[in-house]
Amino acid sequence: MTTATAPASPPPPPRTLVLGATGFIGRWLVLELLGRGEPVAAAVRGGRGTPKDRELRGWLRAHGADDAPLTTVAADLTRPGLGLSPADEARLADVRDVHNPAARFEFGLPRAEAHAANVDGALRVLHWAATRSGLRRLVHLSGYRVGRDLAPRHPLPDAETDALYARLGAYEASKQLGDAAVRVEAARLGVPLTTVNPSSVVGHSVTGEAGQYLGPAELVRQLWYGRLPLLPGTARTFLPVVAVDHLARFLAAVPGHDHGPAHAHTVLDPSTPPLAELVAVVAEHLGVPAPRRLVPVGLVRRLPRALTGADPETLTFLSEDTYDTASADRLADAAGLHHPPVIPLLQRWATRLVAEGFGTGGGSTPGVDSAAPLAAVPLAATGFATVAGSRSFLLGDREAPHHVLLHGAGTDAGAWRTVAARLAGPALAPDLPGLGRSSRATAPDHHWLAELLAPTGTRPVLVAHSTAAATALRYAAEHPDRVSGLVLIAPPHLGPDSTAVAELPSHRPGAARRARAALRRARRSSERARVAALLAACSTPVRLVPAPSLPQAAYPGELALAIEDFTRSLPPRQRPAQALDQRNSSP
Repeated sequence: MTTATAPASPPPPPRTLVLGATGFIGRWLVLELLGRGEPVAAAVRGGRGTPKDRELRGWLRAHGADDAPLTTVAADLTRPGLGLSPADEARLADVRDVHNPAARFEFGLPRAEAHAANVDGALRVLHWAATRSGLRRLVHLSGYRVGRDLAPRHPLPDAETDALYARLGAYEASKQLGDAAVRVEAARLGVPLTTVNPSSVVGHSVTGEAGQYLGPAELVRQLWYGRLPLLPGTARTFLPVVAVDHLARFLAAVPGHDHGPAHAHTVLDPSTPPLAELVAVVAEHLGVPAPRRLVPVGLVRRLPRALTGADPETLTFLSEDTYDTASADRLADAAGLHHPPVIPLLQRWATRLVAEGFGTGGGSTPGVDSAAPLAAVPLAATGFATVAGSRSFLLGDREAPHHVLLHGAGTDAGAWRTVAARLAGPALAPDLPGLGRSSRATAPDHHWLAELLAPTGTRPVLVAHSTAAATALRYAAEHPDRVSGLVLIAPPHLGPDSTAVAELPSHRPGAARRARAALRRARRSSERARVAALLAACSTPVRLVPAPSLPQAAYPGELALAIEDFTRSLPPRQRPAQALDQRNSSP
């Protein structure tokens, strides 16, 4: 006898519609609304069951949300009525709040594309919202440095429109025109409207998670790669930021706090340091040089872009202007919202940008799932620490790891993500000095490892791939009481090493060159002999795992099983978890 599975109950009728729900800000807003118990409809190209819908729901679930109350509708801002089908129109019958964070945020856009998305699309959302009999508020996410005119005009004469596009570029001009158009048309149609003008939106205040790589993120990218010797602006240039989760909470609070026909809020953290100081803070955190001097924006405009590396459209954002945030501050106070501390926010965001390779998927080995979690360690445990003079990039738990995973010269810590997700207990995976995202150290690698593991309260198993085998053996020889065992994967002394060196997008300049040099050293007969001698003299239990090149990518499951089998084979009192329990229970 078979039992029929009950069909999933339909989601409750949505009261809020979010346009641009799969975008950077839109998805954080959907997450916030669902967390508040608000039935939400997400407008997604193609609608339910499409790759975009599955991607959004997967992202929401990965961030702890229940997506069952989420309704997905197919919408197209380029079509009248948003291109909604009669069935989707019926699903949205009870909508009272409409959020529109949808926009094309891209520099170098053709004028026609920018205008179609950021002006015509914004007006189509407004006209659709005007048809809602129970509309409480339309919340339009406007642009930075726009909306400050007290008497907006729409439409502008063609000559003025042409001049605006020529002066500001397609993105910012279209945002200014869209802001004015929505404000003028909302007043004419009697639509209750709030425009929200955020400053530069950066990562999540706790995890640093980014998801957007333009604007200030591009400054961080140039800084990381050593391409920012000079900084456009003056000592008073102000480029304020706002955390994406704070902005999402603010947007979600607007309909319940704004009353009357029209409101406008500028949302930014006024404690953001001036741009030069902001960049210096990020440089110190990442362990890279800060720009040597400031250059006036006007001079940068006159220099060839090939020389400066600056996109002309981004220069319009660099000014000494300050902003009136009084209305936003009042709403935030009423809603119990507070900006997170800005310096830790900037540091976490910069760390995450580097970890993600500035939007290219991170620095892990090709073929390894860079999105896989490192065991159960929170993302906040990912970051930089100064170890033996090296600004070292760490993934995982430094205080109580069961396994410490050391990569070979051709990869970085991200190569271990898929393997670590299959291991029992917490793990620590660092980028070795001078490789990946870590700077060079002032001490040999095994002394660096000793300083790295000094705060560790366990006797972990060291798992070392390829050239890292020598580091693990030297550390174990000097600190046998600090290690439960060694797993050496394809150590060079066993035979030819076929590890490849990849130019990975998040690595420091010169990391690939240093990796090739490390491989050459490891392949010398003298170094192979030294490693063989260290292994012969090692008093710590060792498991040798012959493997092809990059087994973390080719055989992550089998590799994890081999590591776990070795860990379980250790005497009970020598296993990492047991050692942790004994240390925690000792007086």
